[in-house]
Amino acid sequence: MFEELLQYSDVGFLILRLAVAVIFIYHALPKLKNAKGMSQAMGMPAGMIFMLGGIEFLSSLGMIFGIYVQIVAFLLAMVMVGAIYLKIATWRVPFGAMDKMGWEFDLILLAVNVFILMNGGGSIGIQ
Repeated sequence: MFEELLQYSDVGFLILRLAVAVIFIYHALPKLKNAKGMSQAMGMPAGMIFMLGGIEFLSSLGMIFGIYVQIVAFLLAMVMVGAIYLKIATWRVPFGAMDKMGWEFDLILLAVNVFILMNGGGSIGIQ
């Protein structure tokens, strides 16, 4: 229907990568700054929280600069699989909740990263 827009698909991939990166950086910084406090809230060791924040932050840089995009998309997808598992199995969070974030947000981030993993990140970036 809008075939003329297909010539801008690399721009679309860049926008998608940047959106993913901003979200993951936003969620990585508290883990890197206060791993001990986050570990108490999440019920995980502080070292694991710090490592998770590092993976999120470094993968986000890969998304921004277009470096190893499919690898970082895979890593971020695995982070989201873990997040969804924790929310469903451990914390008993429903799909959607008015009083807290359900796992619907995690599911869309998983889907976006799987999409990038399967389709690449476009040609804009350091490569």
